[in-house]
Amino acid sequence: MNSPVYRFAPSPNGHLHLGHAYSAILNDEAAKQTSGRFMLRIEDIDTIRCTPQLQEDMLEDLKWLGLHWETPVRRQSEHFSEYGKALGKLEAMGVVYKALLTRAQIKRFVAQQDASNAPWQRDPDGAPLYPGDNRILSEQEQQALQDSDASYALRLNMAKATRLAGPALSWNEAHHGKIQADPAAWGDVVLARKDTPTSYHLSVVVDDALQGITHVLRGKDLYHATSVHRLLQTLLDLPEPHYEHHDLILDKTGRKLAKSAKDTSLRELRTNGVTPEQIREKLAF
Repeated sequence: MNSPVYRFAPSPNGHLHLGHAYSAILNDEAAKQTSGRFMLRIEDIDTIRCTPQLQEDMLEDLKWLGLHWETPVRRQSEHFSEYGKALGKLEAMGVVYKALLTRAQIKRFVAQQDASNAPWQRDPDGAPLYPGDNRILSEQEQQALQDSDASYALRLNMAKATRLAGPALSWNEAHHGKIQADPAAWGDVVLARKDTPTSYHLSVVVDDALQGITHVLRGKDLYHATSVHRLLQTLLDLPEPHYEHHDLILDKTGRKLAKSAKDTSLRELRTNGVTPEQIREKLAF
């Protein structure tokens, strides 16, 4: 029987905070307790915000915590061609289309719907579902954009994709058993953009398969996204990992910690004299 393989996969678009430390240590401890392997992946498909300096800082913080991982570290920015092959397979199935609406157009349409006492459907993260080009653009406008150099997103045709995958989509959640997947709740998710050759949803399932990840242990904020990941794994004939979604580290108001909110980083804690042992104690390790 092969050893379990765990991974920690942060995005270096800001400095790590206690929430990242908790998830990283959990995966490292799980690997040790099961005589498994622990891998690190750098999710840097956003090559503008994920700077080399932030990557160096992240690795330094993780080493300071006392973590050790297998090398080489997988950097997503070095594997765009692999995501392109997966996208090509989906395109060949007829489940990918070019979406032309801008964020401003979507926002304006959704605001009009909400104002008319017909609130537009949102995904589990609260973002409005893609309304479809035909609701806003005429055929002539769509053709003009298709022929131009305008920005676009490549989206998954969720209706077609779920029909191909069948109704029995599920995943195995630790301590809870079989969970019925509901990818349709996300609408036509983005798989790539004109200026970004992949998305989180696409790259994460490709990476987990290529790295042989057997156990995905991550935060509860990604629980519902597992439905989309199981759909893509099924369409692309990729292996299904075991899933476990752990509790999040929250601030005093009950909000989850976030880099975008400028929550106290591990580097700040280090500067203030906090030790790795104190971090582990604070996180109940």
